[in-house]
This record gives sequence, structure tokens and C-alpha cells, in this order.
Amino acid sequence: MTIAERWRAVRARVDAACVRAGRDPAEVTIVTVSKLQPASAVREAAAAGATDFGENYAQELAAKRADCGDVRWHFIGRLQRNKAKLVAGQVALVHAVDSVELAAELGKRAGGVQPVLIAVNLAAEATKGGVTAVDAPALARAIAGTAGVRLDGLMTMPPPSDDPEASRPYFDRLRALRDALQQSLGVSLPVLSMGMSGDFEVAIACGATHVRIGTAIFGARPG
Repeated sequence: MTIAERWRAVRARVDAACVRAGRDPAEVTIVTVSKLQPASAVREAAAAGATDFGENYAQELAAKRADCGDVRWHFIGRLQRNKAKLVAGQVALVHAVDSVELAAELGKRAGGVQPVLIAVNLAAEATKGGVTAVDAPALARAIAGTAGVRLDGLMTMPPPSDDPEASRPYFDRLRALRDALQQSLGVSLPVLSMGMSGDFEVAIACGATHVRIGTAIFGARPG
């Protein structure tokens, strides 16, 4: 299958998952994960209808922004503070903020207001970034008081599994945590970034607003 054909197949699956969940497909943004893909692949996906693209590496994002035309970029990887200047003000959303220091650096460099999400490591996996569910409220309060950034919601990545249903408890926990934070902070946190190629339909059933899909659209990553 071509990239365009895989994109259309994913779009159809997202739409069908929304219908099953009683949701409007317009509520769910497909963030097409273009990490390590050439700019030509991004352009092919965009021509097929993809509008939002996610990158994991700041320098790769900067190079592709100059070469891929008018698309919306998301930064979905772990971001070092010294690379914040390559991302702040250049993307629609930073998905994986895990410290108030990073939020402050993004705010200082944004030249406006940079929307961000808190990355929550619900399984406490040592190999992944993000804060624990216990620490998330304090970080949310700190980011809410940080100039130049706006907290829009939460992001998570469950442990890998061949069974999509294994992700459901983590997605349900993230939504519950978001709902509790909205109430305690008295602000709207509309974004739940959760679900990837193997489990995005379950994520949509649990309330995902952004699903991060790479392999199902581009195939296996180069190299």
C-alpha cells in the first residue's frame, strides 16, 4: 500500500471508532508521526489529507519545517531544555512536558503562548519520561502559573503490548486524572493525547482527542 492508501485506511478506522464511541470524528486529531521519515513522505501524507505531524527530535523538526510546506507540527518526544528554542513557538502543541523548568524555557522562547501537555508515566516505566500520577497535580499547578505557556491537557504512553485492550486501564486513568485536574484547577484541559498505531481505537473509546500514528501510515521506520 502507498502512504496515501494507508492514510485513508487509518482515517476510516478513526472515523469508525468515533462512531462506535458516539463521538464526532472531528473531535479526534490524527497526529501523523513522521519521526525519521523523509520530507517526501510527509508531503505525500499531506497531499492525501494529513494535516498534523509529530516529530520526536528538535533538529529534525527544524529541518522538516523548512521543507514540508503548510502543515501543523507537534513535538511529541522528550525535549531537552537546551533544545527548547528549536521548538517553542514553532509547533501547535508540545506533548511531553515533564518539568516546570522545561515549561518555563518554552514560555521564555515562545514569542507568544505555547500550548503544552503534561506527560504522565502511569506505569512508572524507568525507560520513559513523564511524571507520576501523584506528581502531576503539582506540576499542573506550577505550569498554570508559568508565563508564555498554556496547559491544554495530558499525554501518556502505556507499556507496549500485543493486546490493544491492555492499554485501556491506562487510558481510563489518564482521563480520570484530567477530569480531576480540571475540577481542582478550575480550568479547561480539553486535550488527551493517547493511543498509537496498535491501540488508537481503544484510546478513542476512552476519550482521546489526539492519537499519534506513525507505523500504520508510513510503514516501518527507515533504518
